[in-house]
Amino acid sequence: MVATPSAYFDTSVVVKRYINEPSSIRARELFRRFRLLSSAVVAVELSAAIRRRVNLGDITDAGMTAALRRINGDRVRWDLIDVAPPVLSRAETVAMQLGVSALDAIHIASALIFADESGRRPPFVTADGRQREAAARVNLEVVWVG
Repeated sequence: MVATPSAYFDTSVVVKRYINEPSSIRARELFRRFRLLSSAVVAVELSAAIRRRVNLGDITDAGMTAALRRINGDRVRWDLIDVAPPVLSRAETVAMQLGVSALDAIHIASALIFADESGRRPPFVTADGRQREAAARVNLEVVWVG
């Protein structure tokens, strides 16, 4: 049996798996093709993004409950990178070098640390334009969902 290859997914793409947005079809195609690898912070970001969509009236409480149920079912298959001191140290460097937000720096640093430790460089999947540019600047193979 051939193992499913991993890709590093930013939260901007993960949310598209559970909430219909522009590019959700493309995001779901990538989730069928790749196993999710991300920072452990993805779960917090995802919960906040879904709650924000409820607050904006984009989805109902029932829609939120359904999305959270699907997320909880899927999480057992996620490979999450701990937000540990090496990641935070690398994220500080990334933030200073690239001028990205703290969370973008954590995601980029997590992908870089994973590559350093595993010897593998999975694609970095994002729907965030600024993050896409920053990830490319540190030689991550970016898959743009847009």
